[in-house]
Amino acid sequence: MSTVLDSIVAGVLEDLKAREIPLMQLREQVANAPVVRNAFDALAKPGMQIIAEVKRSSPSKGALASIGDPAELAAKYESAGAAVISVLTEGRRFGGSSTDLVAVRSAITIPVLRKDFIVTEYQVLETRALGADLLLLIVAALDDSQLRDFQALAYELGLSVLVEVHDEAELDRALAMNAKIIGVNARNLKTLEIHDDAFTRLLPLIPSDRMRVAESGISTRQQVEAAEAAGAKAILVGETLVRAGDPALAISVLLGR
Repeated sequence: MSTVLDSIVAGVLEDLKAREIPLMQLREQVANAPVVRNAFDALAKPGMQIIAEVKRSSPSKGALASIGDPAELAAKYESAGAAVISVLTEGRRFGGSSTDLVAVRSAITIPVLRKDFIVTEYQVLETRALGADLLLLIVAALDDSQLRDFQALAYELGLSVLVEVHDEAELDRALAMNAKIIGVNARNLKTLEIHDDAFTRLLPLIPSDRMRVAESGISTRQQVEAAEAAGAKAILVGETLVRAGDPALAISVLLGR
């Protein structure tokens, strides 16, 4: 039976066909891309760090915020102390675009995560060409060979990789590929259900020498404290920030600053 994730990936592949350029041309863009900013080091700074997301909509909640100027929002996030900015580039379900990422990257000095459904080698190269510093690989969307190959290519290009898991089996696969940054997503992308115990169940299973990130469903300081107690070094937050009247204040509250 087809899942929500299957549907999203099918749309991603269809949209990719419409925008693909010759590989030689893409590699030229990669060669001219801006110098990579070190996302691992940004997240490793003392204290809990936040990956603040530019996010217009989601499959589970629909429209969240119009975000007419993503670069302006990202600059506010940076000023408020965000360590990394996440930019959705998937258009059908999340209302994002590559244009958003390029605009954000040029407006800030901290690393940028390309948040998308990476299922081809072309997209890995494209991510670097766009100027992103950090790439998302979703374990549920890829087989083990793809995970290893895409991570190796990303490293070759100088990118950091955030490997996202939803359950114990996926975490085992992430550890087997020696992922350095592992995100536990409380939302199951196949069903869109939130599992409230995901952080406390999975984060402690990740070795302490890896960067542990808590993703999805975070809206209160208490949730951040619980994630931190379970071992999280960073949180990824989108909906709470884009819906806040004052995103800088929302970041301060979440981080207890």
